[in-house]
Amino acid sequence: MISSYQKTERLTGSTQRRQILCGVMFCGMLILLGKAISLQVLEKDFLKHQGDIRHIVDVNVSAYRGKIVDRNGEPLAISTPVKSVWVNPKQVSDVASQHITALESLLKLPQGKFTKIIEKNTDKHFVYLKRHVSPVVAAQVKALKITGVHLDREFKRFYPSGEITGHLLGFTDIDDIGQEGLELAFEKVLRGVPGKKRVMRDGKKNVIADIEEISSPVPGRDLQISIDSRLQYLAYRELKAAVKSHQASSGSLVMLDAKTGEVLAVVNQPSFNPNDRGDLQGYRYRNRAMTDVFEPGSTVKPFLIASALDGGYVSANDVVDTSPGYYRIGRNVVRDFRNYGVLGLTDILKKSSNVAVSKIANEMPAEAMWGFYNRLGMGQSAGVGFPGEASGTLIDYQYMNDFEQATLSFGYGVSMSVIQLARAYTALADDGLLHSVTLLKRDYDQDSQRVFTPKTASNIRAMLEHVVEKDGTAYKARVAGYSVAGKTGTVKKIINGSYSNEQYLSLFVGIIPAQDPRLVMAVLIDEPTAGDYYGGVVAGPVFSKVMSRSMRILGVDPSFYQDQKKPLVLASQGYKP
Repeated sequence: MISSYQKTERLTGSTQRRQILCGVMFCGMLILLGKAISLQVLEKDFLKHQGDIRHIVDVNVSAYRGKIVDRNGEPLAISTPVKSVWVNPKQVSDVASQHITALESLLKLPQGKFTKIIEKNTDKHFVYLKRHVSPVVAAQVKALKITGVHLDREFKRFYPSGEITGHLLGFTDIDDIGQEGLELAFEKVLRGVPGKKRVMRDGKKNVIADIEEISSPVPGRDLQISIDSRLQYLAYRELKAAVKSHQASSGSLVMLDAKTGEVLAVVNQPSFNPNDRGDLQGYRYRNRAMTDVFEPGSTVKPFLIASALDGGYVSANDVVDTSPGYYRIGRNVVRDFRNYGVLGLTDILKKSSNVAVSKIANEMPAEAMWGFYNRLGMGQSAGVGFPGEASGTLIDYQYMNDFEQATLSFGYGVSMSVIQLARAYTALADDGLLHSVTLLKRDYDQDSQRVFTPKTASNIRAMLEHVVEKDGTAYKARVAGYSVAGKTGTVKKIINGSYSNEQYLSLFVGIIPAQDPRLVMAVLIDEPTAGDYYGGVVAGPVFSKVMSRSMRILGVDPSFYQDQKKPLVLASQGYKP
């Protein structure tokens, strides 16, 4: 039997153990209370900082890229907000196969692509799955609630006019940075400055709250250019039709304001759609009117006549005997299409006589002739500021012999771009003032330079009106109701170091209205193969079709020009040898 002493001892031991246990628990509670007080009061700032490090971060806020608009405010390039889908491979685990399949289907990824991305990038926190998805797709991706898959806001560039302005505007890359054309040339103007904001993220790195804006994004500035969308469309449509109908390899067209030097239209074929990034091949998005050079052929003959008149090397009523239809210069021969006999200055341009301009050129000092060409901008960039803009070439007068001087008079031995050629004609259109060329809208040109006297420029325009008469070389370039001054060019291309008798450039440059010029336009069709290849037949009709509509769009009254009588300038038809 257990004695009362033993019972008392047992109760005393149990009580002690209970007291010890309670004491330990009380001490633990005191420790926890002390720790809580330490965490909540003494170490509050430290812990808050540690929490912020893990859950509060600074993120970039995309800036809106500036718009590009035409001279009338019509949008040509705009940025629209889109979503991009990305994944943090470290957060992805145990995703249902049906969700993976749905995600790949929404993003148009190959089957199994999502799993491969995760397996290949296990050490990374950020991998794009798809850039620039539509709001509808973004909403569907979000609805899948896949851990580790996130959405970010970005901007995508959109070009409302597509192919019509593709070569001029260029395009941006996936990060909305200019890569070609005006997008590249004016990148610093158009591109904004990203902002920053502080956000709170949960344990899965999802943004759950915006805390504060650190710096606001600064949108890019809008850019207003000189292009008139209405004229641009006309030029695009007619050039495309001409290249197709003549089965040509390419074509270019530039239209300038005759008084300000503004580029009102610039188009090329073949073209491309900057909204479709799937087929961005270099030969398609090259702006040939700005970057490619060629020998301008007979289109420079008006400049030779003008420089000879201004320099006093010929007079208004001089004539040139082109018989027997060719001109020997040493061992070389310059030929005309046929024997034109004796020609006055007007008929030299009307018939486009190589022999006549060669004889006039050889009466001029090489330095003087070169000087006029140089002042017209030959061998120099047109200064538009377009990426890759060509300068062309002009042979140095110190190295010219008589034959090279002769060939230079009808456009061989010099190379230039379409925009350089159009620019040179502004000197004839605006009474001797050569205009600088711009792609930005402006009211006047403060950088124009006098190249010819007003009288000479006016006389040359009057001569060039005869080129579009029925017996001239550009009858198909006429525009009903308006006077036109223009010049054709049919240029043999250099193939493997020698001039081809089968491949040509067809050119026409025109001024309208001839008596009070508003527009200058240069048209080039490269390698027409459907039969015709003469500039007046191939390129001339493009000028006619574009300008007949352009004059009406610009509100130029045709009746005024119909009623005017052409001045009888340099008439030599009465000359009898």
